[in-house]
Amino acid sequence: MPHLKKIVVRDFRNIAFQEIGFSPNVNCISGNNGEGKTNLLDAIYYLSMTKSAFPAPDKYNFRYGTEGFTIGGTYAMENGLESRFSIQVKEGEKKMLRDDKPYSRLGEHIGVLPVVMVSPSDTALVSESGEERRRLSNAVLSQMDREYLSAVQGYTRLLQQRNKVLKEMGADLSLLDVLDERMAPLAATIYESRLRLARELQPVVAEYYRLISGGGESVAIEYKSDLAKSSLIEIFAAHRERDFLLRYTSSGVQRDDFVFTMDGHPIRRAGSQGQQKSFLVALKFAQYEIMKRSYGFAPMLLLDDVFDKLDLGRISNLISMVAGADFGQIFITDTDRDRLSGIIDRITEDRAYFLTEKGAFSRVE
Repeated sequence: MPHLKKIVVRDFRNIAFQEIGFSPNVNCISGNNGEGKTNLLDAIYYLSMTKSAFPAPDKYNFRYGTEGFTIGGTYAMENGLESRFSIQVKEGEKKMLRDDKPYSRLGEHIGVLPVVMVSPSDTALVSESGEERRRLSNAVLSQMDREYLSAVQGYTRLLQQRNKVLKEMGADLSLLDVLDERMAPLAATIYESRLRLARELQPVVAEYYRLISGGGESVAIEYKSDLAKSSLIEIFAAHRERDFLLRYTSSGVQRDDFVFTMDGHPIRRAGSQGQQKSFLVALKFAQYEIMKRSYGFAPMLLLDDVFDKLDLGRISNLISMVAGADFGQIFITDTDRDRLSGIIDRITEDRAYFLTEKGAFSRVE
């Protein structure tokens, strides 16, 4: 399985320049809030996914006063060899390289360095719109399935063209017909992949939630899509008049959603803060498990402040899972160094500790 041996970060958020070597097993990063712990994890995520784990324009990742950033990493790959990856980002320009050779398309890199990130921002998966949950499904499926990634990219481009046509006065109906026909097979691929993902996630999420919470509540995932009842062409035909009035496409897989429930009720209303946190951690660990099955090896796991809002019993259950032999390289952040070392030192000697202060990282014993 790939593991990150060394990362070099320049001008990414509050990190001016850092070169850091890591343990192939567990890496613990502590420091006060706002010092840069999450920024380091996001730099690792960016190197895998060619974008931040947090939805925002790239310019917000530039260190203040700079016009871009660079992230590079040396990885031990699953074939036993080393590879160097780097991404250079400037306003309107992004270039990804492997062993100093540029990719022809950024999408070719997605899935090469599989990664799962768990962070406090995951609460948006419960509290915010379906866009957040679609983003999660895209992050999971695009790493495992290049056909899915290609379908999402193609559908998104055609959707933009369709919306542009709908905004025009005296729109060409024949052009809409052509766009609808081209979008239909892409939508079918997206729908089938998301439906399969929801079915795979359901039992795994339920089991992880039981392990974290100690049982009790029953959690479930339901996938909702316009394509559950009709083909995309039929859906677009039925809503064409409305689309012209609204001047955008009001139906299709871009409106899909995943409904999270607890004991049959929406978890955003039925679950306490701790229960929601436990569910979200279970969801991300289920993502990790499914990706591990698909790849045949464990992805990197980035755990950002996962101990927040979980009681000691749930923390103990979580760490017991993390300590299992099936997990790969892990990065954990926490504001409490003593709590972190007290937990990790009991389960492994193969770990590294880092202290964060104002975007600078130092290795400590």
